[in-house]
Amino acid sequence: MNQYETVFILTPVLSDEQMKETVAKFKKVLTDKKMAYAIEKKSTGFYCLLEFKAEPSVIKTLETAYRRDEKVIRFQTVKLDKYAIEYAEKRRNKFANKEEA
Repeated sequence: MNQYETVFILTPVLSDEQMKETVAKFKKVLTDKKMAYAIEKKSTGFYCLLEFKAEPSVIKTLETAYRRDEKVIRFQTVKLDKYAIEYAEKRRNKFANKEEA
């Protein structure tokens, strides 16, 4: 199982509720495959970042869902190597520490 990170940009005309629904929809695409685990969502404005572990076949399903949704302006999914995984963990920990303070 590989670890991935996907970033997508939503159209700026969405309300906060529409943005949350759209993010939830893509998280559901990942969890419905029963192969994705540990989804971490971080979003600032309309940029959304999801970190997840999945089989490579899940990526095609996710990117097809992005293409079909008119709310998504751009997206990019990358497979993380061991250095990127370490960096993502540090970034998550730093973010978690800021929220606690």
